[in-house]
Amino acid sequence: MSVYKNDIPCNVVTAVESIIKQTLPPKQIIMVVDGPVGKDLKQTLTMLEKQYPVYQNIWSEKNLGLGGALALGEQYCTGEYIARMDSDDIAIADRFAKQMAVFDANPELELVGAYTQEFFDEIENLAKIKSVPEKHDDIVKFMTRRTPFCHQTIIFKRAMLLEAGGYKSWYYAEDWYLYIRMYLAGAKFYNLPEVLVYARINQATFARRGGLKYYRSIKGLLKLMRKHKLMSFGAYTKAKVVRFIGHVLVPRKLRGKLYLKYLRKDK
Repeated sequence: MSVYKNDIPCNVVTAVESIIKQTLPPKQIIMVVDGPVGKDLKQTLTMLEKQYPVYQNIWSEKNLGLGGALALGEQYCTGEYIARMDSDDIAIADRFAKQMAVFDANPELELVGAYTQEFFDEIENLAKIKSVPEKHDDIVKFMTRRTPFCHQTIIFKRAMLLEAGGYKSWYYAEDWYLYIRMYLAGAKFYNLPEVLVYARINQATFARRGGLKYYRSIKGLLKLMRKHKLMSFGAYTKAKVVRFIGHVLVPRKLRGKLYLKYLRKDK
């Protein structure tokens, strides 16, 4: 997990405790504190470290960005499996148990994700379900159009993470970038077709998915996939046009409505 100055202390506590209270609890919780944070958040993070022996804060003096923070955090993970989680989301109590059961039954898998149930601010204000393809081949096809996992649900094998080169910075797409490199390294994927995490959203969720800088970031991923022959030239060209329209030309408020209407399922 990673936290930065704008995170709300009570949301961080809720997220961490949803991991602490798993029916299959983790041996480590690594929280990267990405740059300077306010007094209240610092006190909350220190309290969590004192309260829970498995919990550890890794303090970065400067803001690294999410990709850099995750790259720092992975250095402190010692287990065979690493789970991702966001600092303002809520994991369902048997999330880890269900995902590890999939790994146990399918030892060839390197990454297992699931669906998220999105909500606005409070968990009672449910929005829509973010679903993703279940099986490996469908995941790979989907990956050429959109990120094929809900990042806050994934568990992956540490050995595969290292083989793929670990987390790296890529503007608002560090997870997608990792999935591509994992696939190129030979990883096998799976998504459980059920909700395992409640994911908090707001208008900023959709604001981040727009603008010329974001478009250029995604175009870079498309170019990478084209280079490795994951996409045809026609699919690559079409994807660039669709992304330019969606991320640059469509206004932010309309973009948010389109995301919820066409890219999500009813709860």
